[in-house]
Amino acid sequence: MSCTILYPLLLLLFSCACMSEVQQEEKAVQAESLNVEQKSAVLTPGECQQHFFTAIISELTELKSTVNSLKNKLEDNEKQLKNTEEQLEQLRRNDYKVAFAATLGNIGNFGPFNTDITLVYNKVFVNEGGAYNPTTGIFTAPVKGVYFFSISGRHNSNRLMSLSLSKNGQPMVYVINHPLGDRYESTANSFSLTLEKGDQVYVSLIGTSWIFNNENDLTSFAGHLLFFL
Repeated sequence: MSCTILYPLLLLLFSCACMSEVQQEEKAVQAESLNVEQKSAVLTPGECQQHFFTAIISELTELKSTVNSLKNKLEDNEKQLKNTEEQLEQLRRNDYKVAFAATLGNIGNFGPFNTDITLVYNKVFVNEGGAYNPTTGIFTAPVKGVYFFSISGRHNSNRLMSLSLSKNGQPMVYVINHPLGDRYESTANSFSLTLEKGDQVYVSLIGTSWIFNNENDLTSFAGHLLFFL
């Protein structure tokens, strides 16, 4: 037989042998895999019971965690609701009554100074709600709302009088009276401000100016809450 015929026959026989060997290995692997699956699928009653209890415990643990989370959220909501109810009750009873009026007292001429100073109106006529501090001269808003303020000043007009009404350190309005001669004069201003809870309002005497007050109480600082926001 010639080599031309023999070579293709040998190649065909070799290919058939390789395919047969591969198929046998695949069958062996499938049989082994099936055997493992069958072994794992076959559980004793005790093993089944253990798997069942393990699954139940896992589900209960997850359910307990969910219940605790919902409980915490419910407690937070109850606290917020209680705070809201208390605030509504305070509004209903109008607990936030805010009004004050005070003067500098019988101090005579006061100033001038080299820098701005906060005026302390220590003669208090009314301080409903206690928002005005007669020791510092500062009014602190107890609630968010719109407030009305007025300031007045008297001085001997041979020197400048200059006052500023400030909110949190920022001047809002001024009361100014320029020198006009050797006589006493009075001037005033008023203003409404929107304040957040904790905002501070006070009157400053501008440096190099002066102010006057006596038993007639013509230099004053007053304010009250108009309405809540």
